[in-house]
Amino acid sequence: MSHTIRDKQKLIARVRRLRGQIEGIERALEAEKPCGEILRQLASARGAMSGLTAEVMEDHLREHVLQAETDAERRQGGEELIEIIRTYMK
Repeated sequence: MSHTIRDKQKLIARVRRLRGQIEGIERALEAEKPCGEILRQLASARGAMSGLTAEVMEDHLREHVLQAETDAERRQGGEELIEIIRTYMK
């Protein structure tokens, strides 16, 4: 069983909180709130997204690299993570 399936409810709850934060930013923009308030909300949403990303990356590393059953699976899991990190860093 994949770690995203095993932790599905926890991950979905985090995504829903993120959605709420993004909707809050939209409401703040619609209401013409001060830019400082909007920037704080943006920073909070970015932190939440980074935390979710780090959690899924860590779980991927643990399950698909550290606990892989074969060298081929370990190599594939590592290569996937390298590709994702490159995309993430752009």
